[in-house]
Amino acid sequence: MATDYESFIAQPGRDDQIKQVRTKINELGIEYIYLQFVSITGRIMGKGIPADHWENIANGGFQLVYGSTVNLFMNRRGEYLGYGPEAAELVGVPEPETFMQLPWDKRVARLFCTLFRNREEKDNPGAYLTADCRGNLRRIHELFEKDHGLRMRHGTEPEMMWLKKDENGKPNGGYSAPYCYHIDQFESLRPVYMRVIEYGRKMGLDMIQGDHEDAPGQIELNFNYDDALRTADRLTTFRQICAQVAREFNIIACFMCKPFMGVSANGCHHNISLWKGGKDEFKPLGNDQKKLPGFEQNYMYRRGGENTFMPDGKDPQMPGKLGLHAIGGIVKHLAATTAIGCSTVNSYRRLWDTGFWAPVFADWGFQNRTTGLRVSAPGRFEYRAVDSMVNPYLMAGALLKAMDDGLRNKIDPGKPEERNIYQAMEQGKQVKKLPMTLGDALEALKNDEVIKSAMPGEMHRLYDEYKRDEWEKFLHTSTQWDLDQYLNCLP
Repeated sequence: MATDYESFIAQPGRDDQIKQVRTKINELGIEYIYLQFVSITGRIMGKGIPADHWENIANGGFQLVYGSTVNLFMNRRGEYLGYGPEAAELVGVPEPETFMQLPWDKRVARLFCTLFRNREEKDNPGAYLTADCRGNLRRIHELFEKDHGLRMRHGTEPEMMWLKKDENGKPNGGYSAPYCYHIDQFESLRPVYMRVIEYGRKMGLDMIQGDHEDAPGQIELNFNYDDALRTADRLTTFRQICAQVAREFNIIACFMCKPFMGVSANGCHHNISLWKGGKDEFKPLGNDQKKLPGFEQNYMYRRGGENTFMPDGKDPQMPGKLGLHAIGGIVKHLAATTAIGCSTVNSYRRLWDTGFWAPVFADWGFQNRTTGLRVSAPGRFEYRAVDSMVNPYLMAGALLKAMDDGLRNKIDPGKPEERNIYQAMEQGKQVKKLPMTLGDALEALKNDEVIKSAMPGEMHRLYDEYKRDEWEKFLHTSTQWDLDQYLNCLP
């Protein structure tokens, strides 16, 4: 029986795609190629090769230590996280259809890769590597479609801050003043965001809107929603673009959730919907269709079909039964998904800094920003307990598993909360609070088998180990707050 690796390599049409990549390499003058995958924290990892070696790598893949999926970092005891130095090496196989020229250096291209266990492993040689969050999402989504006949489309709202540097290269305040929706402050960042938009459109991001938010240097640039895996890939690409633009302007592209207290954090709301049918539509985005800088798939967006979250009754706000069951599943599992959406110690500064519309309660409502989930428009739900440090592949997989539970078990989400949740609580409503520390969120995830199933095989072990070490490092660190609070408290 063929291994997963062998079946992947032998996919119908793959040989033709590999040849098409060679044609693109020659046509565009590509000299070097990045072979990318995404670690458990959303960091972009991989190798680079001269373009001359494309065919060898495309047909055989490259090897890299398993620990690269855990950023090859050490825990607080000086041990490698996830995998030790004795572990085998993964095999990364590039996906030809993801080929894309980098607009800031047209000699270089990138491809995403699927990861496999080493072909010489005694157990499950050549199997899909479960530490591959991107590959996991593809397989979770395919299973969801098989079981329900539905696919998730979603869009993200990545907020981030552009910060100035001091003489040591450290953050030195925002590039603009903290005035929300202020066009003049947005204008002050125009050279930066226009460069981001230019590169984004070249790489298949259909940029639809942007604004200045209410933190220093904070802007939100949105690109169009799409099928789940492509949206996650585009958010990953967006982050790469921002990092490059920051280098060009000698500033900092900050996705950290809460670098400043007393102003809004960097959230990354996920707007989700479940669809039957539809087909891909090509969007040139200003590129010459006869000489695209990437494969056509990079410019495809799934459109049409039936949005099953649309209202099916007299109430234009109320989703149909399927949508309500999906909401029920998400609300039921909000505590566990918080460990993925709010994935850092710093994430919980956002939840504790009251007055900035951060969600802290496991409830839902219409246009209600005090709840963890809201119906933001007919046909879509906004998942709010997520910030810009999120791994989008893990988040999408978790949402699919939560909705799967809701659909299978017809979970009733209860009535939507239309009041400010704080007022509702004063009036006697019993509401569950989301976990308010990373440690508590990891415990909720550990005890939720449904959401853990979005982290199959070794993924949950690796994520839990990495994030518990992060939490422990915080707990055993003295900060300036400790000195300010306790240095002179006695006698």
